[in-house]
Amino acid sequence: MTITAHSEFGKLKSLFIKKAADAFISDQHIEENWQHLNYLGKPDFNEAVNEYQQFESILKAQGAHIYYLPQNAEVNMDSIYCRDAAIATNKGMIICNMGKAARNHEPIAEQKAFIKNHVPVLGIIEAPGTVEGGDVAWLDEHTLAVGHTYRTNENGIEQLRALLNPIGVDLVVASLPHYKGENDVFHLMSIFSPVDKDLAVVYSPLMPIAFRNLLLNIGYDLVEVPDDEFESMGCNVLALAPRECLMVRGNSKTKALLEKSGCKVIEYTGKEISVKGGGGPTCLTRPIERFI
Repeated sequence: MTITAHSEFGKLKSLFIKKAADAFISDQHIEENWQHLNYLGKPDFNEAVNEYQQFESILKAQGAHIYYLPQNAEVNMDSIYCRDAAIATNKGMIICNMGKAARNHEPIAEQKAFIKNHVPVLGIIEAPGTVEGGDVAWLDEHTLAVGHTYRTNENGIEQLRALLNPIGVDLVVASLPHYKGENDVFHLMSIFSPVDKDLAVVYSPLMPIAFRNLLLNIGYDLVEVPDDEFESMGCNVLALAPRECLMVRGNSKTKALLEKSGCKVIEYTGKEISVKGGGGPTCLTRPIERFI
């Protein structure tokens, strides 16, 4: 098998995560911050810790090496969604610049963790450019899709292109709709989760036509998330390995469609750590390397 950072579906080899206890800190900290961070509801600290322990145990069972992002007073609750602050490539990490101002300190915090753990850094997205990791997804080893959203702007996309072109990676831009506006978390991976080289979970009503057609033209089959499971994160699916999927419990229709496509599906309870903050299993992990 080949080891690569350029995959969303290969068997996980290494990844970073941040425990709920280290991101949410305490009930008092949650009380002071959840509303201005635009959470759908106030997470319960103890329940969040319990949910995360279950989530972490599933990851540990995969045998991947887990790096832990430490508690850091410079960042807030959203740091639990550690995918967003960086992008993994075969030549090192790209450190993002967040489109959500309240998350501005997360990229440098992750950069310090990468350096401490001897994970190389390829480059940094700088203002006025913004890029968030939830807006990018590998289509294949040489093609990265990026969403043009309220969190990832044109300047950031061009900086990303300048970093990727020299290492032989093409960029495909998907311009996403306004949807719920600037204050909502709406990333490319809100509507697109690859789970194998030729299979992806999608929510087509919010998908750009050109991007959806591209997926079909390059050989992807699409698992279509029903309308009533989009808001409950039916489309946010993490591939632990090809067609081995991790998703938030409560999306039975999408789960059945995945199983019909030959996938093994593992569920976790994510009411506190995922649904209220708008971040499913892809958001909760920053994969570094995978086997393909």
